[in-house]
Amino acid sequence: MELFSDWMGMTGGGQAVGRYAHYLGGITWIGLLYFFNFIQGSAFAEMGDAARGEALRKITWRTLWWFRWAALLTWISGIWILFHQEVLDSSDYWKSASGMGIAMGFLLGTTMAANVWMVIWPAQQIAIGSSVAVSEGGEADSAAPAAAKRAGRASRVNTLFSLPLVFFMMWPSHFGANFGNPDSGARLTIWIVFLVIWIAMEVSALGKLGGYDNVLCRKVLDKHQDTIVSGLAITVIMYLLFEAVA
Repeated sequence: MELFSDWMGMTGGGQAVGRYAHYLGGITWIGLLYFFNFIQGSAFAEMGDAARGEALRKITWRTLWWFRWAALLTWISGIWILFHQEVLDSSDYWKSASGMGIAMGFLLGTTMAANVWMVIWPAQQIAIGSSVAVSEGGEADSAAPAAAKRAGRASRVNTLFSLPLVFFMMWPSHFGANFGNPDSGARLTIWIVFLVIWIAMEVSALGKLGGYDNVLCRKVLDKHQDTIVSGLAITVIMYLLFEAVA
């Protein structure tokens, strides 16, 4: 059966199964991420408290189920793909431009999945739980506003990361091979720039760099339009850096 021939090869069945799951999970995950950031956020700003609470309980709660499990499927299938690539048996692959792109994409994807399960989901449980309590005649949870802020920042930084992430996932097939194997100095330069951006944005979104309303958060994460522009800018910067030093 063709699907099971050359299972570990670059065109084998292991790759096919993994990529199919990765595409399905990724489409669902990123699609819902964009729904939360581009549609739900703007709609909630126009709703009254009662309507917003109803939407949280009946729409957001259900959407979060698909959102978090799609994130997990995407991450697990990504690991599956890595383990089913013969080319990854060579340490030299990770020194190539293609390998660096995959490594950066993996780091962004892992960060995003961790944000979903360790930040967004726990915070949304508090915020939505408070809304449910109010709807049933109880009192709002005093921790709900802070939890909503925490979830919002993590969701927005995931949106930012998703733009270079998608680029780096397509990188090996379309651009990476053109840059070959950068020398050690070029690799170090590229990684330093990437890590500074990644750490600065993630730490800011988690409120660990001057709180949730520091300058970086306000400039990049307050409005989804600014987040999109910043994500695209990061993508272009990383590409041009490869062009310049690789």
